[in-house]
Amino acid sequence: MMIRFRPKLLDTLPGYSRGLFTQDLSAGITVGVLALPLAMAFAIASGMSPSAGIWTAIVAGFLVSLLGGSRVQIGGPTGAFIPIIYVIVVDYGVANLLIATMMSGVMLLAMGAFRLGSMIRFIPLSVVIGFTNGIAVVIFISQIKDFLGLDIEQMPGEFFGKMEALYHAIGTIHLPTVALATASLAVLVGWNRAAKRVTWMSRLPGPLAVLVIATAVNAMLHLPVDTIGSRFGGIPQELPSFGLPEVSLGLLGKLIAPALTIAILGAIESLLSARVADSQIDDRHDPNQELMAQGAANIAAPLLGGFAATGAIARTATNIRSGGRTPVAGMVHALTLLAIVLVAAPLAAHIPLATLSAIVVVVAINMGEWHAFKLGELRRYSNNYKMILLGTFFITVVFDLTLAVEIGMVMASLFFIYRMSDLTRIERIALEKYKGFEHYYALEDLHRPDGSSRVTAYRLTGSLFFGAANKLDALLTDEVGSPDVVILDLEKVISIDTTGLDILQTMKRKLDKRGIGLMLCGLGKQPQSLLKRSGFLEEIGDNAVATSLQDALRQSQGFKGREDPGVSYV
Repeated sequence: MMIRFRPKLLDTLPGYSRGLFTQDLSAGITVGVLALPLAMAFAIASGMSPSAGIWTAIVAGFLVSLLGGSRVQIGGPTGAFIPIIYVIVVDYGVANLLIATMMSGVMLLAMGAFRLGSMIRFIPLSVVIGFTNGIAVVIFISQIKDFLGLDIEQMPGEFFGKMEALYHAIGTIHLPTVALATASLAVLVGWNRAAKRVTWMSRLPGPLAVLVIATAVNAMLHLPVDTIGSRFGGIPQELPSFGLPEVSLGLLGKLIAPALTIAILGAIESLLSARVADSQIDDRHDPNQELMAQGAANIAAPLLGGFAATGAIARTATNIRSGGRTPVAGMVHALTLLAIVLVAAPLAAHIPLATLSAIVVVVAINMGEWHAFKLGELRRYSNNYKMILLGTFFITVVFDLTLAVEIGMVMASLFFIYRMSDLTRIERIALEKYKGFEHYYALEDLHRPDGSSRVTAYRLTGSLFFGAANKLDALLTDEVGSPDVVILDLEKVISIDTTGLDILQTMKRKLDKRGIGLMLCGLGKQPQSLLKRSGFLEEIGDNAVATSLQDALRQSQGFKGREDPGVSYV
């Protein structure tokens, strides 16, 4: 398999004009300004420093646009990563999170290089909605501490531990923090709604607007609330130093599971974001190139102070609405963030954590597809769909995202197998009513004097695979009777797997022992290819294979199966 590496940027450079650059410049600056509060908020909620979130957005955002397979994808830290990163930080520490992130980058790079990008689309919608809504709930729960100003030194990573910690700390609610968080939430929601009607408000992203307002109020009134300065000491006004985490072989084994979790979610979210973007700009992204870019970004970001990143749906949508049409806009977004850090980093010390918490709460609410849980909506779907959706949601919230996706996929696969098995049918053909039968057999010769049939035909429909193996059990028993010939009409069989082949071989052996000939007719392309490669067609002989049931009836006159001593055939 040839590895194809061609960033989308190369396709956009021919014919690139000053007008396009003006659009990309304007969109990139807008998205860069929006990314500032989101990057800090997501990093803090993940248990990281705000500067780590900013440098993730800068490094990963630049590389995703430079090397990616989408024209307008914006990369950086996202809300979906919050519960995953937080648990890894609690269980393994920040240093090991960086190693796990780089390992996930290698996995993503390999997935793209081996063209596995399209396989992400095999994840059913019920699983995607289930874990997306579950992540939203986990994010919301993670913000209760900062939103209410609770006195909790370290929030546990797992669900029941969080609930217990929140329960015991509920008496430590800090009213000034609650007031500021509630006011920030109200301003943000109101601003987003007003921006749909007021032109000038739409030009300033809601998260940035509420961040500026709350920071200015806090700087003037010196509110008794936690800020970036009081908890993290502010944001360094300098470039991060290049650093390679210490790695041990024994540790790598323990980090495979966390790295795989980051890689799976990163692949799903980035390609989902790219698909949404395609529909808005009438383009088609390269999923494999996008995965390779995401892999490179996750390898590079930890080396420069960042952590896990993926495609950000909200920032990508903002980029499109602002006029961005090429990867240049995403690169400008990263450079805008860099300029802000180098110029205005000291001002970040006054940013209240309660305001950042309110921003994350709105992100959590907006990222969930809550309409899918409405009773009227659920009634529209099958019980299988509802079980997968609700099961994935519950496991994501209570246990773990990776486990939820795994169990969701297993459930979806089992239900699919059951459904395909249910669609696979076998029925006996009433030859007396079959048009043209009398040309091959006289009606009075159809049955023997004892009433048994001389020729028996069955029609198979669907897929003859391991999940439908039991459908041929009847033909492997005495229910077939003792005809001279058994004809299997496979015209409506779309596929046969090795289990289906084994069933046919077993049936052939058992019929041989009873002196009954087996004929096949109506073989499609895939079934014929498998039976030919396996040698089964050669085993039963050319005279036992027909193109149609009529031809099979014609060939069945005088047909002989394998001749064994003492066995009488037609």
